[in-house]
Amino acid sequence: MKISRILHAGYVFDSGGTRIMFDPVFENPFSRNCHAFPDVRFELAQVRALRPDAVFISHFHDDHCSLESLDLLDRATPIYLYCLFDELFAMIRELGFADVRPLALDVPVRVGGFEVIARRALDADVDSMFQIRAEGLNVLNVVDSWMDPETLEQLKPYAPWDMVLWPFQTMREVDVIAPSRAVPGPVELPEEWPEQLHALAPRYVVPSSCQFNQEPWSWYNHAMFPITYRRFEQAVAEWLPSARVVRLNPSVAVELTADALLPAAPLPWVVPVGDQDIDFAYDPDIVPPPTSEIAQHFAALTAEQTAQVLAFCRSGLLERYQDMELPEESYFATPCVWQLSLYDHAGAVQQFRYTIHGDSIALAGDEEAPTWMTEIPMAKLYAGLALGESLTSMYMRIAGAPADADIVDDPLIRTLFNDAFAAYQAAQLRRIKERAAPQG
Repeated sequence: MKISRILHAGYVFDSGGTRIMFDPVFENPFSRNCHAFPDVRFELAQVRALRPDAVFISHFHDDHCSLESLDLLDRATPIYLYCLFDELFAMIRELGFADVRPLALDVPVRVGGFEVIARRALDADVDSMFQIRAEGLNVLNVVDSWMDPETLEQLKPYAPWDMVLWPFQTMREVDVIAPSRAVPGPVELPEEWPEQLHALAPRYVVPSSCQFNQEPWSWYNHAMFPITYRRFEQAVAEWLPSARVVRLNPSVAVELTADALLPAAPLPWVVPVGDQDIDFAYDPDIVPPPTSEIAQHFAALTAEQTAQVLAFCRSGLLERYQDMELPEESYFATPCVWQLSLYDHAGAVQQFRYTIHGDSIALAGDEEAPTWMTEIPMAKLYAGLALGESLTSMYMRIAGAPADADIVDDPLIRTLFNDAFAAYQAAQLRRIKERAAPQG
């Protein structure tokens, strides 16, 4: 069985003349500001010439299911997707793929000599993981999900596993959105990991599912990625002395047999750029720059785009908020004043204040001081509205929220994302169709 790394959670598996792909992304950057780490470029003409026997997609997040990447593949390729929502299947079919199939948990899918079984992740409404079998070998691709305890019991009888692709990076998304809540000092590895890896008893462990960082100037690169490759390898060596940690950088391939793991020819269409043995550089004491400074890294909006953002703040946000049902235990269930600050490309700020009580919201003056404050670059708010940009790349920042309040109750987060399933893919599809439309 040949196993090759594309990027992030993307892999190619070859066995007996059959080739299958998992979560393929052929973009750099992807998800708008996820930059390959280590750096690569793609030979897109070669990608277009690929004829995989099947593509398996673990879940709908845009760093795993990108229509821009799928658009490069032959439309006869069968697409197997784990997703509970029909909309994404419809989008992939609208892209031109004729054979798009839902994955059911614990139901084997056979493609050539491969058997692929989607397994339950901890958040089964979103994620799945894959058991991949061929040539008498057993590989577990955990993708980027947390292991469900019942699934672990289900997978124990298959131990020792030949290889486990393990999501080793514990991203600190909430800490960069609300820096005042970040706990200073080093970050511990999850306490569940040693028990889980002991139960699986893999021969080989691949640190997987986080081969990216943000823009080179971004403070996120030192605040959101606390686990280094080096630290993960040292920890696994302590937990599983008989296992070997294998780093697969983009394009790198190995041949897995019952007795050994051998180097194999790299993917020719993934081209490494620069040093490939770099590591994450977490700084637990980093001081985040002000949002006014971050906003200056983004291009100015057009007058039309600016008008769209301001109209949302004055009316669209209020309409969306009032259409949603607030959880009873939310901080906003009691009267409060919320301030939304928008920073333009020059770092200048424009502020809106709202009075909020439960499901009721209204614009307010500046007579009363805010108790919950949200900041965001204006360009990123536009990207969230028009381009389906995801929360972790928007440089939103929350201050003043009590420690016991739920960050995702933030009114801007709720109005942008509560009813925004597959917004990123929908924006991708619109752009792809516009490019394909005849020019008149």
